[in-house]
Amino acid sequence: MHTPAIPALSALPDRLCLPLAFDPARLLADIAEIADADWIAHFVPGNYEGGWSVIPLRCTAGAGKLHPILMIQSDPEATEFESTPWLERAPYLTQVLAAFQCPLLAVRLMRLEPASRIKPHRDLDLDAARGTARLHVPITTNPDVDFRLNQQRVDMAPGSTWYLRLADEHAITNAGTATRVHLVIDCAVDEWLTDLLKQAAASPIV
Repeated sequence: MHTPAIPALSALPDRLCLPLAFDPARLLADIAEIADADWIAHFVPGNYEGGWSVIPLRCTAGAGKLHPILMIQSDPEATEFESTPWLERAPYLTQVLAAFQCPLLAVRLMRLEPASRIKPHRDLDLDAARGTARLHVPITTNPDVDFRLNQQRVDMAPGSTWYLRLADEHAITNAGTATRVHLVIDCAVDEWLTDLLKQAAASPIV
C-alpha cells in the first residue's frame, strides 16, 4: 500500500511511547484463549533462531482462503484488509484496535519464545514519514527481553503503546524463561496518527 510521504514527521525520534495504554490482564486473557496449535511459525526461518510465531488478527482481504502463511504476511502492496476469526473471538483486542482512529492495515500477535532471537534487520517501508507506521503493544514480556533499535535498548511495559521506526536496524533477543508476545499494528499515517505522534514527541519517554 503506497501512501504519501509526510515531511513533517521526518524529524521524529526512532521511538515514541504514545499516550495510549491498555489493560495487560485483559490482553492476556484474550491471548490465553488461543490454542497453542493455532500459532503459525514465521515464514522466514533464516531471520530468526528458536521459536517465532504469529497469529493474524487482520490480514490482506482473501488471504485466509488461500494459505495460512499469506494471512501472517504484511504485504506493503495490499490495499484491502479484513478481520480474521481470531480477532472475532477476542473482545478486548477488538476494543483495543477500535481506539486507533487511523486506517489499520495488517494486525498480528507476534510471539518470541524463550532462548530465541530475531536477527538484525530493517523493514524499509515502516517509517511514519513515509506514510506507514508500526505500533507495538506489549502483552507479555520479561526483564531478559532485549529489543534493540539502532543498537539502543527499548524497554516496553505491558499495555503501553509504542511507535518504532523499523526502517532502521532492529533486533530482539528473548533470553528469559517466559514467552514475549506483542500486539503489532501496521497503520496508514493520517491526521489523527500524525497528531498523536507529535504529541508523544513533545513529551519525554519515562
